[in-house]
Amino acid sequence: MELRVLKYFLEAARLGNITKAAESLNVTQPTMSRQIKDLEWELGEKLFERTNYSIKLTPAGCLLRERAEDILEMADKTLSDFKALKEDEIAGDVTIACAESKNISFLAKCINQLKVSHPKIRFHLYSGDSERILEKLDKGLFDFAVVVESVDLEKYNQLTVHAVDRWGVVMRRDSELAVLDYVEPKDLIGKPVMVSRQALAADFPRWLGDDTDRLNVVATLDLTYNGSVLAREGCGYLLTFEGLANTGKESPLCFKPLMPELTTSMYVIWRKHQNFSRAGKIFLEKLKSVLE
Repeated sequence: MELRVLKYFLEAARLGNITKAAESLNVTQPTMSRQIKDLEWELGEKLFERTNYSIKLTPAGCLLRERAEDILEMADKTLSDFKALKEDEIAGDVTIACAESKNISFLAKCINQLKVSHPKIRFHLYSGDSERILEKLDKGLFDFAVVVESVDLEKYNQLTVHAVDRWGVVMRRDSELAVLDYVEPKDLIGKPVMVSRQALAADFPRWLGDDTDRLNVVATLDLTYNGSVLAREGCGYLLTFEGLANTGKESPLCFKPLMPELTTSMYVIWRKHQNFSRAGKIFLEKLKSVLE
C-alpha cells in the first residue's frame, strides 16, 4: 500500500469523481482509476460504488478513508520531524489537541516565549471530542493534549493547569431563566437543553444525579460557538464553560452560573515513554516552567 495511492484515494473520495481528482493531482484519469482498482484488489474490498457521473464510498471505503487520513498525517509528521533534525537551529512542529476553555492562556504564554527563543518551532492546535483526541494521541499523531477530564495515569504523563472552568447556562436575555441569578437543577428540568456529549456523560451526572435522565436534550455538540448561535436563535439553553460565548452587554445572550457550583479541572497530558522531537522537548520544558 503506497502513500501516493492513498492520496489518490482520498482525493477521489473528497471530490466524488475520479476524473476531477486526477485533474486536481495532475495525473491522468486512467492512471488514477488503475491505481485505485489495484488498491481494491490488494485490500480485497470494493472501496467505491460507481455510476456514470460520480463515485460514493462503500463501508469499506469509509473505513479506509479514516485510516488513510491518519496514515498520511503520521507520514507527514515523521518527515517533518526528520527534516528538523538536520536544522542547526531547533525547528519543527508541535501538535496539540486542545479542549475549549478560556484557561488555555497558559498555552499562549508558552508559544509567545518560544516564538522569541526558538522562532522556527511551529505549533498546530486541534480540537475534538475526548475519545478522538485520545485515539490520535495514542497513535502518535498528537504530541500533547489539553483535556478537561482525568485520564489513566498508567498510560499518560500529566501536568495540572492551576485554573478550573465554571459551568453555567448561556441563554437569550428574554428567556424565562434569564431573570435568575443562578440556575439550579430543578430550573432545567423540562427545558430544551444543548450540551456537549462529553459533558452529558462525564460532568452533569455529578450535578444532576438521578435527574440527568430528565434533561430534555434537544441537541448535542462539540463547539460552544455553534451552540451559542443555536441559543441566540432560541433553540434552547446551552450548558457550557464560562467565558466561551459572547455574553457582553451588547450581546442578546447572557450567562448564568450553576448552583451548586460545578467546575472542571484541566490537564496537559502526553504518552508515557514518548520520544519527542527536539521541538517537543523544548516545548515540554517551557510548559513545565509555566505550570509548575
